Amino acid sequence: MTADASQLTNLKLRPAGYVTCGDNNRGRILGVGDIEEIDKVIIKDVLLVEGLKHSLLSISQLCDKGKLVLNITSQHQELHSRMEL
Repeated sequence: MTADASQLTNLKLRPAGYVTCGDNNRGRILGVGDIEEIDKVIIKDVLLVEGLKHSLLSISQLCDKGKLVLNITSQHQELHSRMEL
C-alpha cells in the first residue's frame, strides 16, 4: 500500500472501500496499480490509500504470489553473500 501515486504504473483510480491498519486507523482506497522498476521485481496490485504516512509491504502476500523473500541481517550477511541464488 502507498499514498504516493507517482510510485505506481498502470494506475486505475477506483474507490474500493477502506483498509484498516494494525493501529485501527482506516484509510480510503483510491485505486490500484503496479510498482515496476527496470531490472527489479514487479509488484502488482498495489493499493493507493489516502492518508498513509509510510508505504507498507506485506511479506506474506509476496510469498503467496510466489516471490522469494530473504531476511538478511548484518549477522547473516556474510553467509548470504557466499551463497549463489
